[in-house]
Amino acid sequence: MYCTKNITKNLVWVGANDRRMALFEGIYEIPDGMAFNSYLLLDEKTVLFDTVDKVVQSQFLENIEATLNGRSLDYLVLHHLEPDHSAALEAVVAKYPEVTLVSNGKSFAFVSQFFTIPESIKTLEVKEGDTLCTGEHNLRFVMAPMVHWPEVMVTYDETARILFSADAFGSFGALNGAIFADEVDFARDYLDEARRYYTNIVGKYGPQVQTLLKKAAGLDIEMICPLHGFVWRKNLNEILESYTLWSTYEPEKQGVMIAYGSIYGNTENAAEILACRLRDMGIKTVMFDTSVTPSPRIVAESFKWSHLVFAAATYNTGIFVKMEAVINDVVAHNIQNRKVALMENGSWVATSAKLMRDKLSACKNIEFLGELSIKSSVKPDKLAEINDLAKIIAKSFE
Repeated sequence: MYCTKNITKNLVWVGANDRRMALFEGIYEIPDGMAFNSYLLLDEKTVLFDTVDKVVQSQFLENIEATLNGRSLDYLVLHHLEPDHSAALEAVVAKYPEVTLVSNGKSFAFVSQFFTIPESIKTLEVKEGDTLCTGEHNLRFVMAPMVHWPEVMVTYDETARILFSADAFGSFGALNGAIFADEVDFARDYLDEARRYYTNIVGKYGPQVQTLLKKAAGLDIEMICPLHGFVWRKNLNEILESYTLWSTYEPEKQGVMIAYGSIYGNTENAAEILACRLRDMGIKTVMFDTSVTPSPRIVAESFKWSHLVFAAATYNTGIFVKMEAVINDVVAHNIQNRKVALMENGSWVATSAKLMRDKLSACKNIEFLGELSIKSSVKPDKLAEINDLAKIIAKSFE
């Protein structure tokens, strides 16, 4: 049976939720499921904005059929050809062969790479600023390359003042009956998942996101319809301000994130002592064990906090493998503008601090506050050094 949600009087959400998928893109844990959004505009011409992942294709097709209620499908706008948004493309054109596919040249190149579409299917190639009138509604197309694929574009409905934003402004998590962000306590229950989604999916491309935000600032937007997560119809500044911080790599919170990689608990002990000393000085701290916490979550937390501490055992003369994965991930996602301290442990040779520093030095505007080296376990003489490191970190908040 179909399951749809009305966005406006003639715009309907025809997407679907999945709560069985364990990993999004084979990488990111989604314990709360995932929403695959698609929208259908019922004007003089009907317009479908994107399709969905194959895991929810059957529900999606039922939703389209019920919403069209016997009408034909005139246009399918393809904003982003990643398969979580395009996998149902072949099924849609098979069911609605009269449809015209609307996208840009780069997208159509991807269509031919991913799919086999009948030559009889009509296409409409659009460029920056091109428009499409569907009756009462006038759609303007805006290119958004590398947010986060090179072919990405967004659509602005000039009539309804709606931005169909592709992967921008999305979030992990299924929609549990609600469709609008103002129907839930977004800051409390969903902001962390929106941050984790942004930092891991789009985080590397901050300058490109800034370009899109500047374009969006020139539009009179009253609603944002992303391809994942909630639709924004109120308090748009909440998500726009978050995206501004994330895309400029400015921290949201003043405090210290401590991530540690420990084999037998001795490196963990040193990290615990440092956290206690920092708390004694009135500084907020959060801690993560890299052997337990997935790297994508630590990446998201690195975008959140102003100060980062990485504490790692030396392993095979290198960085403890779980911590090495985290450091590589943080660097790959282009973290910037952070103050960093390092702790290492080694029984006969300690190399992890230097190796971590070398990797993190590839990032912009990283200020290294200090390093601490431990041999095997924390001895009384090391407590003073941990205290000194805590004081250095604390002073950097002044």
